[in-house]
Amino acid sequence: MVGPTRKREAVKRAQDRLGTSESRACASLGQPRSTQRYQGRRGEADAGLIKAIRRIARQEPRAGYRGVTRYLRREGWPVNVKRVHRLWKQEGLKVPAKPRKRRRLGESANGAQRRRAERINHVWSYDFVWDQTECGRQLKWLPILDEHTRECLALEVETSITSGDVVRILERIVEQRGAPEFIRSDNGPEFIARAVKAWISEKGMKTLYIEPGAP
Repeated sequence: MVGPTRKREAVKRAQDRLGTSESRACASLGQPRSTQRYQGRRGEADAGLIKAIRRIARQEPRAGYRGVTRYLRREGWPVNVKRVHRLWKQEGLKVPAKPRKRRRLGESANGAQRRRAERINHVWSYDFVWDQTECGRQLKWLPILDEHTRECLALEVETSITSGDVVRILERIVEQRGAPEFIRSDNGPEFIARAVKAWISEKGMKTLYIEPGAP
């Protein structure tokens, strides 16, 4: 259900865009003309309170509207929670979300600049590259590289490549040329999935997880 304020905005928008009269716009949108022309007096009375709410919200960003209500009462404002909540929402205030700590498995020491490949099949690396077709369909590329020879061992492309597909592709290459000592990747879900980690461990390989942005 749309409230009077929203309808008032819709009537004004219809007048501006369509060039229609107020009476016709009100009739079309079901808004009484008396409601459309009503001028609220609450804004002037709430001006000082809004200023105080904003000041406290800046000083105590994690207080929330209930905490702000307690601070206002300490300062002598005769307010209840409902009124503060209404003004809090009206001003678009909210408690900032806590940044979620991302669990990182990688480190920059595992990057290609610090731990270089010394021989063939010493270190393989793989990562995903994204592209799309002319019609906008997503393509997912998986290049696998021998870092010592710079040879591209595989270049797979599909609309979707899962962790199971990663294991299947690696299995095929290992059968052809043997397993590497290390395999380097970032912390993408397809590379740290249980199935991939279990298969790598089974083949006697070791993982080199790198931080985001590490070469």
